[in-house]
Amino acid sequence: MLKGIIFDMDGVIVDSHPIHIRAWKRLLGKLGRVATDQELEVVRDGKTKQEILRYLLGELTDDQVRAYGQEKDKLLNEEMQSIRTINGIRRLLDDLSRAAIPLAVASSGSAWRVHRLLDLLRLKNYFAAVVTGDEFRAGKSDHAIFRKAAEEIEVRSEESLVFEDSVSGVQSAVALGMKCLGIADKMRAPGLLEAGAQRVYPNFVGASLRQLQKLFA
Repeated sequence: MLKGIIFDMDGVIVDSHPIHIRAWKRLLGKLGRVATDQELEVVRDGKTKQEILRYLLGELTDDQVRAYGQEKDKLLNEEMQSIRTINGIRRLLDDLSRAAIPLAVASSGSAWRVHRLLDLLRLKNYFAAVVTGDEFRAGKSDHAIFRKAAEEIEVRSEESLVFEDSVSGVQSAVALGMKCLGIADKMRAPGLLEAGAQRVYPNFVGASLRQLQKLFA
């Protein structure tokens, strides 16, 4: 039986990957580094900011990671005003709230950014718990983030549904025995299905609580 739902943030609740990529390109430009679009796909993989910095820039000291991370946050903050929610998400959240289904956010993003976006888009009141990457050394490759989210909304893994857009996130949710639905375009959908997502949708248009409950029938 479905008793709780956990949402990833970037690419699931908000269409934030384009602004992330712009911010990363601006940061790398300041550092004299150029990254290909393929390299920047790492932004979609559920990694923490620290992991992405080391992936793109190689060996860095902790001080460099901290300084570059702060600069990236500054650039991202400048881009945030243009952000939009994923189509259909508000209607689904309203549907779930009326049914008193407890909801959580589980994001590998930093706490300040996740909370800032939820405030900016007036979505925070929908969620009983918000778990972020600041609490874990690894990103979505460590399924502890989903375990904690489920604990905070007081549901068992097998009673939980996760919405994800990254392969590592899907794999981690499935490893805990959670049901998982992907949110992605046609190009990324096969990877999410292979990772264990039961289905993949481009957005939440047409999604309803009744449809989600059928996954647990």
